[in-house]
Formats: sequence, C-alpha cells, structure tokens
Amino acid sequence: MAACEESSGHARTCLNSESLKTMLDNLTQRLAKVVKTMRGEARLTESNTAEMLREVRMALLEADVALPAVRDLIARVKEKAMGEEVIGSLTPGQALVGVVQKEMAHLMGADLGPEASQLSFACQPPAIILMAGLQGAGKTTTAGKLAKYLKEQKKKKVLTVSADVYRPAAIAQLQSVTEQVGADFFPSSATDKPVDIALAALDYAKKHYHDVLIVDTAGRLGIDEAMMQEIAAIHSALNPIETLFVVDAMLGQDAVNTAKAFNDALPLTGVVLTKLDGDARGGAALSVRHITGKPVKFVGVAEKLDGLESFDPQRMANRVLGMGDILALVESAQKSIDVEAAQNLAHKIKDGGKFDMNDFKMQISQMKNMGGLSGLMDKLPAQLQQAANGANMDVAEKQIRRMEGIINAMTPAERAKPELIKASRKRRIATGAGVQIQEVNRMLAQFEQMQSMMKKLRGGGMMKMLRSMKGMMPGGRR
Repeated sequence: MAACEESSGHARTCLNSESLKTMLDNLTQRLAKVVKTMRGEARLTESNTAEMLREVRMALLEADVALPAVRDLIARVKEKAMGEEVIGSLTPGQALVGVVQKEMAHLMGADLGPEASQLSFACQPPAIILMAGLQGAGKTTTAGKLAKYLKEQKKKKVLTVSADVYRPAAIAQLQSVTEQVGADFFPSSATDKPVDIALAALDYAKKHYHDVLIVDTAGRLGIDEAMMQEIAAIHSALNPIETLFVVDAMLGQDAVNTAKAFNDALPLTGVVLTKLDGDARGGAALSVRHITGKPVKFVGVAEKLDGLESFDPQRMANRVLGMGDILALVESAQKSIDVEAAQNLAHKIKDGGKFDMNDFKMQISQMKNMGGLSGLMDKLPAQLQQAANGANMDVAEKQIRRMEGIINAMTPAERAKPELIKASRKRRIATGAGVQIQEVNRMLAQFEQMQSMMKKLRGGGMMKMLRSMKGMMPGGRR
C-alpha cells in the first residue's frame, strides 16, 4: 500500500488513487464475505448480523468514509435489518447487503427525491451559480464542464467569469475551457477586486440576455479566514440561486473537514464531487452528504470536458458496494457511440458486405470514446472486475493504441482489402507505425477473428451466436 499520512488527528488519508482503490476493493471483498458466511438461516437476527455489521463498518472506515457517517449508517442498517425475512432465493448475507445498499442510498440523498440533484433556475435570469472550494479541487475545470452541460443538456445561454485574482493562470484556464465548450466568457484582471468582477459580469449577463452566470472563485491550499470573508462578500453581492461546494473525492477525511468549514461559512445548495474516476466507488460521497446535509448534485468522472454526471444516490450506493454502475455504462455508450455509423455497419454486414480495417478502426474509436478499457471496467460489477483482475489494463490500453497506429500506417486500399497485406507491405506498415512486424501479425490475427465473428451475424447467425453464448453462461444449457 502507498505511503499514508496522519491528517489533523483524523483517520489516515492515503496519497494516491492506487491505495484508495485497494481500500475500496477491500470493501467489496468484505461484503462478499458477508454473503458467503450467512447461509442457511431464515431471518436476520441480532446474533447472526453482529459480526457481519462489524465487517461492513470496517469496510466503510477503510474506504475513508467519515466515522459519524459510518455510525449513522450502521445504526440505521441494524434497525431495519432485525427480523427481516429472507425471501426467495436470497441468502441472509445477500439480504443484509440489500439493506446496506438501501440505507447507503438514503444517506446519500435518495430520500430527497430526484429533484434534489437538479439545479434550480427559479429566478429572474441570469441564474447565478457560485463555485466554492479549495485550490486543486477542480473548480475551474468543473465550471467549464458545467457550462457544457447547461449549454448542451439544458439549452441555456451561459456566461462564465473568474474572480480568482490571486492566480492569473486560473483566469486564462477558465477562458480556455469556456471557449472549448462554446460558452461565453467575461474577461477579468488580477488587478480588479473579486466583488467588482462578479458585479460587472452580472451586469453584462443581464444586458446580453444570458440564462446562466457561472462565477469561479479563488481557492487556497487550506481554509483561512480571508478566503471565507472574500467568498462570503461575493455571495452577499450576487445572492446566487446555487452555491456549489466543489470537493476532491480523493481527499478522504480531509473532504469532511473542508465541507464543514464551507458549510459553516456559506449557505451551500449542493456539492460537486470531482476526480471520482480515481476513487471509483465514491466513499467521500457518503461523508460530504452526511456532514453538510446538502445534496450531491454532480460528480466529475473523467478529465475530459464531458466528464460531468448528475449524481444519483442509488447508483452511487451500488458503486460503493461494488455492484457497478451499468446505467452509467449504457449512458456513456449512448453519448459516445456514433449510432449512424453503427447502423451502417449493421446494414453492411447484413447485406453481405465485408468487415474491413476501416470498420475495425471505428470499433476501436468507439471504445476509446467510452473511456477505454479502464473506464468501462470501473462501471462493471465487482465480480466481473475480479474476473478480469489478471489482465493488465495499462498493457491492454497500450496494445489498443498500437493497433490504431498500425491501421493508420496502412493505405486506403489496404484498409478496404486487408487480404492485400503480404510480407513486404507488413514490413512497410510496421516501419510506419514504429512497431515490430510481429505486432502487425498479431493485429491482423485479431482482425481476422473479428471478421469471422461478423460473418456469423449474417442471416440467422445472430440468434445462433446468442444461443451459443447462452450455453457458456453460468446455469445455461449447452
């Protein structure tokens, strides 16, 4: 495990995503132990759940969930679980994990209803969104991501402004991300006062009929009085409809301390958890929601500017418990996959057309758009992740990039007719792609496997393939 440090007398905060992933994997393993241990009993009782609740408690603490949140969760689980009948094919362990999942979702805000995670626009335009948080939490990037989300998903005309006069690079960064997402940017200067910048931007937004004004504020490396007074003054001058606390999910226990300080200083309306791609199952979501009492509205799940998702307590509870997030996987596919290109390929194969290297490259690009292999793996249930544990994702990602490079080194004729690629062409392609000739041979073999599979999809081949796959599933008949 990576080196850890003591953080202000609180539980240890680990320093990198690998160590956090180790802790979160431990959560899944402990809960699997719960399911295996409690077998053959008809109901959940105090005696058969005591040890299991201890496992759940330890798993959550090791996942860096704050102690007060853990105590509250365990108390609620104990109250709800006692005497619960074990129905159908469930084991008592599975029933207990079900109760844990339900109560975890409750603690993360499921009881507030789906509206709680939505932004409010119930005001005279522009609706002002104030971004608050420590330096390095990802406020500026999140402001850009939010502008993209509001512009594309909510069809809003968005203006952004930076009131961070201490870090000129922050102003340039916000301008850059705003221009990338196609929103409007109000320029500011390090010599201006933050409140004056915010009021000038508001005046501009009103005159130019913007629906939303996003105000990025200064962060510090730590909480200090001057910072809190400044952001409180901006809040007082603007009276924003939304005040969002942006916090790094990797902070662990420190996320709790920061959340409490900002919640005491500002009337927060919601939380944005960033860098959830590093802390893939989100223990911090439990802690921050519990401490602030405010709903988590968004989570940052990737560095790209479309890597912002609305928060769903039920789905996050599934991720914390290692049940995966299949809905997020489906949504990612819907956003990333070129439906027209996929339909064209389906029609081509159905009509007897040949699957070629251009089609193969399109498949690789579609997967990359969905976050690559590692991005897909994070959303799968823990059992499937464990099944793939032997595969080195970094190596696999590199191989995929090499395959794309090899295809790019081919001529249009070679992509359309891969059968043209003989020895001399292989040497030229390998040189062009900067790889060994064995890599070209390996890629061509993989392509031929895919081509063979596509042939089987013609006519009634799809049903035959599904039947054969069903036979390979657990419980399936061959």
